[in-house]
Amino acid sequence: MVALPSLMTRTLIVMVMCTSTMAVSFAADKTAGEVTETLSPLQPPFQSMTGNELFQKLLEHNRLRDLRLEQYSAVRTYQVTNTQGKLYAQEVVHVQYQAPDRKTFAVDSEEGSTLVRDLVLKRLVESEAETSSGRAHRDSSIKPANYEFTILGEQDIGTYHCLVVAAVPRRNDKYLFEGKIWIDAQDFAIVRIAGQPAQRLSFWITRADFVRQYQKIGEFWLPERDETLVHVRLNGNKALIIDHRNYSINSVADSGTQQLPRGGETGGQK
Repeated sequence: MVALPSLMTRTLIVMVMCTSTMAVSFAADKTAGEVTETLSPLQPPFQSMTGNELFQKLLEHNRLRDLRLEQYSAVRTYQVTNTQGKLYAQEVVHVQYQAPDRKTFAVDSEEGSTLVRDLVLKRLVESEAETSSGRAHRDSSIKPANYEFTILGEQDIGTYHCLVVAAVPRRNDKYLFEGKIWIDAQDFAIVRIAGQPAQRLSFWITRADFVRQYQKIGEFWLPERDETLVHVRLNGNKALIIDHRNYSINSVADSGTQQLPRGGETGGQK
């Protein structure tokens, strides 16, 4: 099952919780990987396909990839910066995943503001650990029961040729989002998600945006970069960036984004 980019949703919610007590202000102008290319019309193989049919294919491909995923480890770098590159806080975290749903986290290094690390970065890691263990589960899956999907056209994202889909939530829920999803037209895997929460998160948050970008390693798809940007009333923009690297999947190591013969996280979100 394809989950909402729940790391993005948790990031937004944690940042909202911390807004009133954070003493530091930082800014960002835009989210990662902005897509400016014009959409192309759908080619014949996809012209008669509905959004729900596309996501049924995606869910089935994800299921098959999940069956081959035994474990992975990765290094995440969480950063709070401004547009000039000034670092306010950073944590480097080692993540271990064991099928079917166990995740553990260990902090390798940290620097910068203790306040920002405690109020944002540590809470974000703790919330993901709780969700993966089932203590804070919520159904935010990207599936027809939660969203109405409309295929808009085709578009290239780097080396990936994608179908672009508009996702409209079926209910007003802060754990759902409204935005666009880019799906690899060959692998039926999510390449990119960009959007905003379906429900306003707080009086203090006037706008919230997120982008998650995936990479392909072998036949599998893994998170590559997350960017979250919130505009806080009276306090300007606040941003958080998460880079995912140094994957070791099913005991096969990867030092970056190059492809491997096998391994990886599915097109769904782990």
